[in-house]
This record gives sequence, C-alpha cells and structure tokens, in this order.
Amino acid sequence: MAFLPSSVQNLIDELAKLPGIGPKTAERLAFYLLRSSNKDINALGQALLNLKGKIKTCSQCFNLSETDPCTICADNNRDTSKICVVEEPLDVLALEKTGEYKGLYHVLGGVISPIEGIGPDDLHIKEFLPRFSKNKNQVKEIILATNPSLEGEATAMYLKKLLEPLGIKLTRIARGLPIGAELEYADEITLSRALEGRKEY
Repeated sequence: MAFLPSSVQNLIDELAKLPGIGPKTAERLAFYLLRSSNKDINALGQALLNLKGKIKTCSQCFNLSETDPCTICADNNRDTSKICVVEEPLDVLALEKTGEYKGLYHVLGGVISPIEGIGPDDLHIKEFLPRFSKNKNQVKEIILATNPSLEGEATAMYLKKLLEPLGIKLTRIARGLPIGAELEYADEITLSRALEGRKEY
C-alpha cells in the first residue's frame, strides 16, 4: 500500500466510518477535499461544528431543531388534530418532502428491539402520552408511521395496545408497491399492505 501522510489517512479512516461510505469512496472524498479551496473546507468544517453545537431536540416532538419548540411544533398553521408517530428525524424529513401531511409529529428515537436491548422505556413513548391526554379533545387521530420491519411492526403494535383504550382514532400508513415494481417479486406483507391501503380508482 502506498504511503499516505497521516493527516490524509486519518481523514480517510474517519470518512470510512460514515454509513454507506466504503474505503474506496472515503479515499475519493479525501482527495476531493484535498483539492478543494480553503473556503470550501472551512465551510464544511463549520457546518460539522454547528451540527453538534446548534442542534437540539424539540421538547415536544423530539425532532431535531435549532429552536425549542421546533418550527413544526411552533407553526400555528399545522393541523393539531393529527399526530404522526415516526421512528427517526429522517422520517419527518421524508414525510415533509411529500407536502401531503400538515399535522404534528412525535419522534420515538428508534424502535423496540429486544435483540439490541431496546425496550419501550428507551424510546420517547412516556413523553408522548401527556401530549394528547391534556388535549384529548383536540387530538382526533394518531398515525403510526413506523417502518415495515419486524421491529417497526412490533413498536406499532405496542403503541396500538397502549393507545386503544384512550378512544382516539388510530391509523397505520398504508404500505404499497414502489413505482416500477412487479407483483411477482413483492413479498406477502407488501402485497397485503398494498391491498389494505387501496383506494377507489
């Protein structure tokens, strides 16, 4: 292996720790950064520092934000009668990009996973109940939008059992077939979800 200055090798090693970045991609990124201007490097460094220095967790929905409450919770134009429960802040981003959902969110911070030692107490479930118990008449629907994995389904079932006695409408986002997919290659869960979520055509 060719000799690399330790500062370059250290950067490659750190970049390779990022998800989806293998050693070769890390090398390409490191050499790209090496060719970049000082202005671009400083901007990247500042963005990384701000990521940890300015970002906080919203005390209401547990989404990432620079303010508390976050801009979604503080928006008076949001539909406060709906709360969508998601696993991670990235899920909020994905739903917001659709432009379809105008309600509020609650970020669990993960899913129930006994194998990894994550139980209900490790998630933001206990903080969720007070959000609508004091405003029970205001919240009309809770949308469970956890991922269609075993852990996501188990978390949704746990929340259903917890919330059903409260008499608030509970819904689960429909799971369908991605554009361009063929029925023969779809698994049974995807197909059953696609049928359950069907609409009049």
